[in-house]
Amino acid sequence: MANRPLTLVQVLPALESGGVERGTLEVAAALVAAGHRSIVISAGGSLVRELVAGGSEHISLPVGRKSLLTLLQVRRLRKILKQEHVDILHVRSRLPAWIAWLAWRGMPPQERPHFVTTVHGLYTVNRYSAIMTRGERVIAVSDTARQYILDNYSEVSPGRVVTIFRGVSPDDFPFGYRPEPDWLRSWYETYPVLKDSRVLTLPGRLTRLKGHEEFISLIGELADKGIEVYGLIVGHLDPNRSKYIDELRQMIADRKLESRIIFTGQRSDIREIYACSDIVLSLSDKPESFGRTIVEALSLGVPAVGYGHGGVGESLGRYYPFGCVPTGDLAQLTEKILQILEGREPVSRTTIFTRQEMLDKTLHLYDELVTSD
Repeated sequence: MANRPLTLVQVLPALESGGVERGTLEVAAALVAAGHRSIVISAGGSLVRELVAGGSEHISLPVGRKSLLTLLQVRRLRKILKQEHVDILHVRSRLPAWIAWLAWRGMPPQERPHFVTTVHGLYTVNRYSAIMTRGERVIAVSDTARQYILDNYSEVSPGRVVTIFRGVSPDDFPFGYRPEPDWLRSWYETYPVLKDSRVLTLPGRLTRLKGHEEFISLIGELADKGIEVYGLIVGHLDPNRSKYIDELRQMIADRKLESRIIFTGQRSDIREIYACSDIVLSLSDKPESFGRTIVEALSLGVPAVGYGHGGVGESLGRYYPFGCVPTGDLAQLTEKILQILEGREPVSRTTIFTRQEMLDKTLHLYDELVTSD
């Protein structure tokens, strides 16, 4: 990177869980390792401790709260940018991006940091979402995300959009990995029905977009065919989404699948859970920008199946085409699951999107901006 230590600020709503949050921590750690100052601004969360332990700083600001009062953070953020002599301001979510942009725009041009955005999602196309295209550089996390930007925001020149695929570390998700005996012992003590059983796993936040209803229907279809399989729903049971979770539980009860589907809640040992799964699924009914869970599972050598659109379809098309299923096609989804459970279509060892490549390209982008001054 640049010849002098830089100060970089990443801004996002919170640091609880998820791919955006994990990517933020990964970039923060890479900055620290390169001798730079890394600051993350968010409302806080369970990942703050890990962030700070890695040498970064955290400043708590409620920049993601959907309230007019959030506009009060503009002045506070502008003061931080000035006091900390920030070189690059990198925003990763729409509402925090608006707060950051308003703070940035209110600074004298010669004092402004470079402004970078990352389009992590295929947002609804409107003026509110357009803030994510205002960066000097706009990072797209996949070719799908890049095309979305260029198709929907004609004012964005292709030269400002840089594709940097999100990635995983082969060291963290090694092919053929098996969990440690102590972990396995604890896991099967918690969930004894899973021992020596076939397991399908659906990871992700419990929202209506993630395909939990389709997953329950899939387990029901397999049960109707006499296939003994268990379904794991892995994700934070958000009290603010209790109505939706209750609907899922009622759907499970209606299909008499209470003994077949397990809600694990949020887990920090997702690698081990993947490794103990026969198949990992991604069933979002709307296209996603990347689909990190698919890449993580395939890196381990665990078959992954998902709807063949967006970034999930892009990743499956590159690394495991058999896992692509037409969106909403429950019959084909069930058939492919059966074939994989029968031992057909194993995952081949291959080089996937890597975290190191993502970090190298991100830091190189920062370097290009600073050295162009």
